[in-house]
Amino acid sequence: MIVLKTSLRNFFAHKGRMALSAIAVLLSVAFVCGTLVFTDTVNATFDRLFNTTASDLTVKPNSDDAGNQQRSAGARPATLPASVVQKVAAQPGVKTAFGTVESTSVTVVDPENDTNIGPTSGAPTIATNWEVTPNAALKLTSGQAPHGPGQAMLDADTANKARLGIGDDIKVVTALGTFTQKITGIATFQTTNPGAAMVFMDTPTAQRELLGSTGEFTSVQAYGDGTRSDDQLKAEAASALGHGYTLQTKAEAAADDKSSVGSFLNVMKYAMLGFAGIAVLVGVFLIANTFSMLVAQRTREIGLMRAIGASRKQVNRSVLTEAVLLGVVGSALGIGGGIGIAVGLMQLMNSMGMHLDTSELTIKWTTPVAGATVGVIVTLVSAYLPSRRAAKVSPMAALRESGGGGQATARSTVVRSAIGLIITGTGAAALVAAGAAKAAGTGSAFLGFGVLLTLIGFIVIGPLLAAGVVRVLGTVTLRPFGSIGRMAQRNALRNPRRTGATAAALMIGLALVAGLSVVGSSMVASASDQINKSVGADFIIQTTTGAFTPDIVKAVKSTPGLGHVTEYKELPVTLALPDGGKSKQVLSGTDASYVQDLRQPVVAGTVLDAYTRGGITVGESFADSHRLEVGDALGVTFLGGRTAQLKIYAITSKSTAFDNGAMYVGLDTAARYIPAQLMPQDVMLFATSADSKNTQTAYTALKVAVHDYPQVQVRDQADYKTLLQNQIGQMLNLVYGLLALAIIVAVLGVVNTLALSVVERTREIGLMRAIGLSRRQLRRMIRLESVVIALFGAVIGLGLGMGWGTAAQKLLALQGLGTLAIPWSTITAVFIGAAVVGLLAALAPAFRASRMNVLNAIATE
Repeated sequence: MIVLKTSLRNFFAHKGRMALSAIAVLLSVAFVCGTLVFTDTVNATFDRLFNTTASDLTVKPNSDDAGNQQRSAGARPATLPASVVQKVAAQPGVKTAFGTVESTSVTVVDPENDTNIGPTSGAPTIATNWEVTPNAALKLTSGQAPHGPGQAMLDADTANKARLGIGDDIKVVTALGTFTQKITGIATFQTTNPGAAMVFMDTPTAQRELLGSTGEFTSVQAYGDGTRSDDQLKAEAASALGHGYTLQTKAEAAADDKSSVGSFLNVMKYAMLGFAGIAVLVGVFLIANTFSMLVAQRTREIGLMRAIGASRKQVNRSVLTEAVLLGVVGSALGIGGGIGIAVGLMQLMNSMGMHLDTSELTIKWTTPVAGATVGVIVTLVSAYLPSRRAAKVSPMAALRESGGGGQATARSTVVRSAIGLIITGTGAAALVAAGAAKAAGTGSAFLGFGVLLTLIGFIVIGPLLAAGVVRVLGTVTLRPFGSIGRMAQRNALRNPRRTGATAAALMIGLALVAGLSVVGSSMVASASDQINKSVGADFIIQTTTGAFTPDIVKAVKSTPGLGHVTEYKELPVTLALPDGGKSKQVLSGTDASYVQDLRQPVVAGTVLDAYTRGGITVGESFADSHRLEVGDALGVTFLGGRTAQLKIYAITSKSTAFDNGAMYVGLDTAARYIPAQLMPQDVMLFATSADSKNTQTAYTALKVAVHDYPQVQVRDQADYKTLLQNQIGQMLNLVYGLLALAIIVAVLGVVNTLALSVVERTREIGLMRAIGLSRRQLRRMIRLESVVIALFGAVIGLGLGMGWGTAAQKLLALQGLGTLAIPWSTITAVFIGAAVVGLLAALAPAFRASRMNVLNAIATE
């Protein structure tokens, strides 16, 4: 009880000094709880949607059917005949059954401005037939349902977002063509809208425009009359239908839908928790520094406690109790902050098209428990070593101390430095091994091991590095400030362990920023280099619907000024290997001109021979795995069941970023074995300019030719490089945003260290003021001390990060990304930013120090 009372008194007596540590706990716990609440809410939203809309029995086509393989390869959905609907409806226990026609390979366009009114990322645009089912997700709320060709219905959210209403026209772009339809009705979601854009047609229209023929459906939804369980309905329907179909009960269909969404949410959840973990790690340094400095400042107090009978165990327990109190307070505030973060994330998702209702916020009991656990454990771990140091202080030694101790002994410094150098050296060797690895799996293991060890090693040898790096930085950056600069440098060197711990917090975040910047820049540079070396096509044509309709291909080929146009198809096949094994693969079926469009490096043979001699190529990894060589023959079973023996004429190298591992076959070869009605549609087109001097003219003509097809994207090589750069840049910006939390906590650590340092040096500051140091000079000294500590963290963080990034790039070279690019502009900006951060972090402590009463400061013990 006495220990608890003492801990409470100390905690509230020093609550101001604990404030920044509490904020660090708050931020870390808030990020963890916010992530859990947000993902739980989204999961609950989709669970309600799938549970309420799933039918008692769902029948889907078997994707192994040749016709369905062909449709999937051409971006058309797999289908089943209308007779299946009739058979299911006739089953005992089935009250009603509906045939569903649905496709996500569609784009809905506003013809007034040719803009896509559906979501451009995340949720899909879904075109389907309108049927009034017992548990429909949407209900007709305005106008009338579509009836006949040329009529459609939109969901209310999409209509409102696009400012469309009844009577307006829309274009529905499918894998079969572009169709103009008039909006006749608006339907509203009865559950939360997951963000999808929905367009409805009547059944015959949906069949013609989405599937290409009537009499087919993509699935059957059946509802029971209550006389049989869902499992009985499934068993009896399976017996009646025979093979070739996939049947699911309501629970199975809902679980299947949940798993597809849940896998994405789990990736997002664990990625965000990973970044929260980084912030927690950074917070450990802040809290450990706080308790180390508080213990040092209270040395006399601890000595008195020991002198009047307090045991080492009681002193240790007292410090740890203060840590628990800090963790409880910070966690309680963090849990509330986490709910705010979750609401903010929901609003962000709403702005991106997904509609999440904050009134349906899901807070499981495990969330506050997880948050509190994280907060308390973090503070306990952080305070463990300071509490042990406090317990080891002898009463007489403490009474002789004037406070402000806490310096490490020479022996402990040597031991720590030796251990740190061994760990760092081992980690560096692992990074070198990762760069020299020949297999991605082995290299990744070495890389992860090296990153972890070098991070731990740099943290351990932080005091040793501080003694050298701070001197160099001080000499270079603080020289212009004369004696004030020298005092700032000496203050930073006064306690290397404290300086090292403060800088380590900043080092972690900046190391990750630097490492990812190197990887991102290297990926962009490597891809650009690969485009320059390998891509011979002037233009790359893609479509958002997944496949080109024949009229688009005709429009592209009819464009004046083009040299050639290459068609690119994906052909599902089954390979019979020489060792007797079977392998399902997707061949790249192209025209022979593709060898000019993409110059693939080979380890054996010639790619052109595969086209001219009716053969096939395989990738290097596939060839190594199955011990294949040029001249070997593969049995290839194409769509429709026809089989051919195709000789291998080339083995393409794995050291390429484009079409890595692709297997090529000529379209004329494929046409001999695949019936015309089963031949998939083109998924990409490549073109060259007939005149290299008039490439821009051909580019303009090509864009004009596909202007009526908003789903088609035409890019030249420069556009493609920009696309890659933007995609990688967006990914890095997202990561930087998540790392910002860790950097904020690190900045709080700098502020905290300076603030406590000012308290610790109160008498010293008073004496300096008494002998003539002005307030302005004092503020400058503290600001410069902060800047040099921040720059120290930046130097070791950026250096470590560039080492990580270089090792990762060497590993990426196995995938063809062989160009190392150091983003010096980013590195420089981060270094300068660290100086600014250090300057800002010192503003409050410097102002407080300058406002001290000189006599009171001198009288402080």
